[in-house]
Amino acid sequence: MGLFDFFKKKPAAPKVVVEVLYPQTWENSEAPVEPTVLAAEVLQPTPGEAVEIQVPSHIAAEDVAPVAEVVETVETETETETETETETETETETETETETAVTSETNLDEGLTKTRKTWSERWNAFMANFRSVDEDFFEELEETLIGADVGAQTALQLTDELRNEVKLQNAKSKADISRVIIDKLVEHYRSQGVNEDASMHFAPEGPTVILFVGVNGVGKTTTIGKMSARYKAEGKQVVLAAADTFRAGATQQLQAWGERNGIPVVAGAANADPASVVYDGVKTAIETNADILFVDTAGRLQNNVNLMQELAKMKRIITRELPNEPQEVLLALDATTGQNALQQARLFKDSTDVTGIVLTKLDGTAKGGIILPIRNELHLPVKWVGLGEQVGDLQPFDADDFAKSLFGSLLIGDDK
Repeated sequence: MGLFDFFKKKPAAPKVVVEVLYPQTWENSEAPVEPTVLAAEVLQPTPGEAVEIQVPSHIAAEDVAPVAEVVETVETETETETETETETETETETETETETAVTSETNLDEGLTKTRKTWSERWNAFMANFRSVDEDFFEELEETLIGADVGAQTALQLTDELRNEVKLQNAKSKADISRVIIDKLVEHYRSQGVNEDASMHFAPEGPTVILFVGVNGVGKTTTIGKMSARYKAEGKQVVLAAADTFRAGATQQLQAWGERNGIPVVAGAANADPASVVYDGVKTAIETNADILFVDTAGRLQNNVNLMQELAKMKRIITRELPNEPQEVLLALDATTGQNALQQARLFKDSTDVTGIVLTKLDGTAKGGIILPIRNELHLPVKWVGLGEQVGDLQPFDADDFAKSLFGSLLIGDDK
């Protein structure tokens, strides 16, 4: 054998000796040929009744806890588990009652806290650099407005208007300049709502169809749940149609809202044709004499032609059964996405007949200023704003109240 053959030679596998132990005493020191099947009885301790336990002789008595202590421990654990389950059920009931409450839990001032703080910080930083009213001043003002998510087009328009306003009022001091600019911003917010129809439209007779569109994750399904609960509390009969058949869990989420609020939900199988669900929803609304049918659609990509055609197909089915419907096509936008929300609104408006905007998650963002370019550039009314998790935190939008709440302490000479 060569040296390399020696190293290549595999070592012999070690022998493993296995000793089989049986759980009973051997007779005549011989192991049984076949294992014996042992029967085990599980005893559930009953509180208040002692259980006699035979301790084997080879186990020390001090190693075994007294039976009374064992029973007391079981009782304590059982009571604790029962109390925990009761508390959990109570918390769940409380949460459900709170969620279904239609009274407002968050007002507009509270919901705009983050946005207002950002406006104040940007404004104070801008005015801290004030030296004189020159071209550099207005360029910096324009950048400040863009940074506050009012949009480039709106910022440019406001800056041009402010140039003229400052000259007209001969404002030179920091206080005068601040007053002119803030007043102009407030006026701009309020003026957008003069000829704007932010009301909800309902069919004079028969069911009103409210179609929700928007990308995934913006809160369409949750908004439908909140809005349907609101209208049901007002005495209207509501039906929900789960036409988002492609997103996992979308139908279950809407069904959970329906169960919570006592509202029927029309649904189809997973990956079913959404238009078929819409058809069934319309038929159900007509047959049950419902006042409102909410339709939840898939989070369609704006540049996906097939999905946009699918939405058009839904609308054709609705119009065929109810010629004057849908009364509302509401686009849900996530306020936390800022300029992305503006881009979504622009593309959806070009592809569908959007009648209004629902701006969600406004309480969780500092980008609430996005409302201004949506209304100013796209001329789409913001009809609802989401200010929290509760049902009552979905509120109708009011431009005047929004302007006051947004600028807060920056308002000068306002009655706020």
